[in-house]
Amino acid sequence: MSHNAVPMRYQRPAFSRHILGMRVDCSSYEDAVAQVLNAAETRTPFWLCPASVQTVVEAHRAPSFRDVMDTANLVTTDGMPLVWALRLMGLKNASRVYGPTLTERILEAVAVSGVPVGFYGSSQKSLDRLQARLRERWPRLNIAYAFSPPYRPLTPEEDSEVTEKIQASGARILFVGTGCPRQEFFAWNHYRVLNIPILAVGAAFDFLAGVKPQAPAWMQSIGLEWFFRVLCEPRRLWRRALVMNPLFVLLFVAQMTGLRRFDPLRANQR
Repeated sequence: MSHNAVPMRYQRPAFSRHILGMRVDCSSYEDAVAQVLNAAETRTPFWLCPASVQTVVEAHRAPSFRDVMDTANLVTTDGMPLVWALRLMGLKNASRVYGPTLTERILEAVAVSGVPVGFYGSSQKSLDRLQARLRERWPRLNIAYAFSPPYRPLTPEEDSEVTEKIQASGARILFVGTGCPRQEFFAWNHYRVLNIPILAVGAAFDFLAGVKPQAPAWMQSIGLEWFFRVLCEPRRLWRRALVMNPLFVLLFVAQMTGLRRFDPLRANQR
């Protein structure tokens, strides 16, 4: 990439809506890739989250998490339900910006330009397979950093060590795949310290590594990816899909019809 690029001024996108109180942006793959590459080139703090129904419900349930999400430079529509929600709220051009596909498009671009990237998340097995597959696909891809963190919060000492190693690696884009809401909190805590774009991309590592199967394109297009994933991992995902999805629908209908008092999540919290 050219070293003479003009830094972008990162502001909240003009085309966005609040779904259950959380901002979701109307974007595209081209726009998201351009913003990430510009932030990498100009060393601008930037973080991006492809949001799902789970992200929105978690933000609705926990205002502190919603506040974190509100700091994101770009919140794209990872799942079709959010695309449909934006369209119902007047953004007719809303389209899906799916985390794994966005990851692929960015990697394809930086494999040509040589911008070093890093990966933080998933199991060591998945991370090893991911790197092998990506290097096979893009031999010139510069993977400067890869780390499988423990499945628990890092201690302050561990966090400092991770931060130092990412900085020392020279990675200019960091992909984080530790699941919602851990990955979003990680991005929020580190994007200004690291001064690079951080992308919270969920299960993209496992999908691109071939560790977990992806739903067929036709199921993704009609919003049934959740059903495919539940069939593949019923014990881990049944509650998320069979509780969060209907709850999202009920809360969104309440939002659109003005029934703001209907809020089973917060009623349960009382």
